[in-house]
Amino acid sequence: MHPSVPPAANAARAAAFYDVDGTLVSTNVVHAFGYYAANRGRLIESAVRTAALVAGIPAFWLADQASRALFNELFYKQYKGLTKDRLTALSEELFERVLKPAIFPGAAEMVERCRQTGARQVLVTGAIDLTILPLDRHFRMDDVIANRLEFVDNVATGRVIKPLLAGGTKAAAVRDYCSREGLDLSACWGFCDSYADYPMLAVCGRPTAVNPDFRLRQLAKSHDWPVVDLK
Repeated sequence: MHPSVPPAANAARAAAFYDVDGTLVSTNVVHAFGYYAANRGRLIESAVRTAALVAGIPAFWLADQASRALFNELFYKQYKGLTKDRLTALSEELFERVLKPAIFPGAAEMVERCRQTGARQVLVTGAIDLTILPLDRHFRMDDVIANRLEFVDNVATGRVIKPLLAGGTKAAAVRDYCSREGLDLSACWGFCDSYADYPMLAVCGRPTAVNPDFRLRQLAKSHDWPVVDLK
C-alpha cells in the first residue's frame, strides 16, 4: 500500500517528513556508533571503544525503555573526543558499508512518489547530522532535521546541541519547521516505524506507518492510517 497523493494545490506548501532508522533503513544509531568505535583510529583504542559499547548495551536498553531522550543523551556521550573531520570521513564510509546496503526495498520508490507531487522532502532523525548527510544526498532530500554534536576546537564534547531530537520533540521540530518555512502542516506527510514517534505522525495531516512495530500498527489501524511494509 502506498500513501495517497495530496492535491496539487497543496503540494507546493507541503513536505514529506521521514524518520530514518526502521523506516528507510534497517539500521539504528547503535550500528553507526559501533562502526565509528571499530574504525576510530589506533587498533587498541578502537578495541577499547568497541568493548565499552558492548558493555554499555544493557544501560542503553534501560535508558531507551525509560525515555528516548535519555537514551540519546547517554549514547552521544560516547562520541566525546572524536574530531569533526574524522567523523565526517567515517560517515561517508558508514554510508557505503552499512547504511546503503540496509536501505529497505521500496524506500526509494516511496520517496520518489512523494517527490513527484512537488512536496519538499525532509529527513527527521535522532541521529547526528554528520552521520545522516550521505543518506540525505542518496535520497536527494531537500532538508535534514537531526541532532547536532557540540564541537570545541573541532573535537566532540559528547554533548548534543539543544533541543535534543527524540520522540515528542520530533513533532515540535516538524511544527517549527513548517511555521518557519510557511508550510501547511495539514497537507504534510509523516513516515515513521515506531510507536515512540507517534507524536510526529499525529501532527502531520497525512501520517503513514512504515514497517510499524506492534503498537504503532494497532494505532494506525484504529486511526485508519495507511500502513506500508518495505521489509
